[in-house]
Order: sequence, then structure tokens, then C-alpha cells
Amino acid sequence: MKALVTRLDSFGDVLLAGPAVRAVAARAGHVTLLCGPRGEPAARLLPGVDDILVWDAPWAGFEPPPVNRAEIDALLAAVDADTALVLTSFHQSPLPTALLLRLAGVRRIAADSVDYPGSLLDVRHQRAPHAHEAEAALDLAEAAGFPRPDDTRLRVLPPPATSALTGPEPYLVVHPGASVPARAWSPGRCAQAVRELTAAGHRVVVTGGRGERDLTARVAGAHGLDLGGRTGAPELAGVLAGARAVVTGNTGPAHLAAAVGTPVVSLFAPVVPAERWRPYGVPYVLLGDQKAPCADSRARNCPVPGHPCLESVTAHDVLAAVEKVMQA
Repeated sequence: MKALVTRLDSFGDVLLAGPAVRAVAARAGHVTLLCGPRGEPAARLLPGVDDILVWDAPWAGFEPPPVNRAEIDALLAAVDADTALVLTSFHQSPLPTALLLRLAGVRRIAADSVDYPGSLLDVRHQRAPHAHEAEAALDLAEAAGFPRPDDTRLRVLPPPATSALTGPEPYLVVHPGASVPARAWSPGRCAQAVRELTAAGHRVVVTGGRGERDLTARVAGAHGLDLGGRTGAPELAGVLAGARAVVTGNTGPAHLAAAVGTPVVSLFAPVVPAERWRPYGVPYVLLGDQKAPCADSRARNCPVPGHPCLESVTAHDVLAAVEKVMQA
């Protein structure tokens, strides 16, 4: 059996699909993962994936591209699967993807759908209320005939050694960036946390992407080790795997930390519900007002002046949370 799993969103979304991908891989002879360009680095870390198709869908992402017939035709020609699992977030429709897969000749398609699917789905599943995204994906896989694996935690392929970057253990990681501004703690607060953690005797490594070098330099200051722009996805996995704990927002590295088994202190803005997106399968502490006025708004930029849901969190709060997760 050739199986296709689709998750067209971001880096963290693809990581959360990992347990469901492993469930499919246990029964299928070949597994292709169809993802978007922002999710591709995560897709290349997942066990159980034999092939990857990358397509920037017009209905996904923050800046979706226009509809391009030639690109759609190329995608339809590339799809080679007998059965497909269409994974989406709780607020997304799987039906546009299902339509394309049907046109590509996929005979059996399963998805969560609150909308009437007509002939687009063979398995129309209803996700459990308030289910975590990783759990919802596993539930759908099981409904489609792929039983849960014994180990349902997030996993990635073994990362490379990164001690040449980080220096010797032990250390903590602070990752200040986020793809959505509303989910990010302010640089000033992050820098305070680095100073507080260092004063408490911890060595702190600050991570970030190539476009975040100014941010990581400011946050690291004279106290932290700045690795901004120096880690691709595999290297970041290695850095996080060596950490005693990771301090970050609701963003991809929080899920990558969980995938390598590292506890997470999550500065979690409630613009999306924590019950669906919290760190999965590892000790964690959520910091931030989960009942703030922005709750469940899915806002990209904080609609409340001063970003109080996260700015109310102090460096001392972070230190206490780090100590707690390291003891868990």
C-alpha cells in the first residue's frame, strides 16, 4: 500500500503530525508526506517518511500564493498513493486538499470534516472536542485503519552532535522568536530572563533563525551564548536535545524540544488554545494569562495594547518554571 499524509502548514504543525505518520508507516509499504515550504524542514526530520512532496497551497499559510494551474497539474502528476490522510487544524477544512487528491487518483481519503464532503472523503471523521493536535491526528489515523503506535510521543531522526556549537552541558536554551508576533515575548523580557537565569548559575544558549540575528544578539547580551542564524533544523534539534530545559513561545522549537524529549517552559499567548497546541509528551509549564481578552482570537498581532498576556510574565517567573520542569 502506498500512503500519503498531508500537513500543509508550518514547521510545528508537521512535527505534531509525526506520531500519526509513524502509525501510517507501520501499515503502509511507502509513505509520502505532502507539506508546505515552511513545513519541509520538519518533514525531513520525521521517522517513517519515505518521500516528501512540497507544495505551497493557496489556502494555507500567512501569505498564500495565487492559484496556479500549472503548479496544480504538476502536483497531481506527482501524487502516487492508494490512500491518503488529510491532516488539518481544528479550524481548517480538508476539502480543497481532498478534491486535488481525488483528481490525482487517490482511491481512499480520510479527514476530519465538519462540512459535508460529498464524494471527496471515504472516511469522514469527527475529532474529539478540545483534542490536542497530535491526538487528533492519531485519532484520525486510527479511524482510517492505522492503529496507534505504542509510543505516541513526538519523535525526530537522531540529530547531529552540536557540542562544538554549544560547548559542554549543562545549559538552558532561550528561543525568543516566533513566526507570529502575538505569540512572542518581548526582546526586553527575554533578555531579562537570560540575565536572571545566568545569575542563578545556569549557562544559557540563545537560538534563532537567520533572520533573527539582531534579536538573538540583543537577548543573549553579555550573558548568553548567541547561536542566532547558526543552526538549521537538524542542528537546532541537537542543541535542544542537549538542553536541560527550553524557554520559548508557542512556536515550532517548542514542539521540536518535545520531539527530542526536553522539558519546555512555554510563554504561551492564548490567541490559540493551549489545550490544542501546548508542548506534547514532555514536562512543561505554561506562562501567560490564558484568559486574556485575546483568547482564541487567532490574532497574528496582539489586539490588546501592551501585550499583557505575556508581558505580565517576569524573568523570576521563568526561573521558577525552569527549576520546576528540570525537577519533573
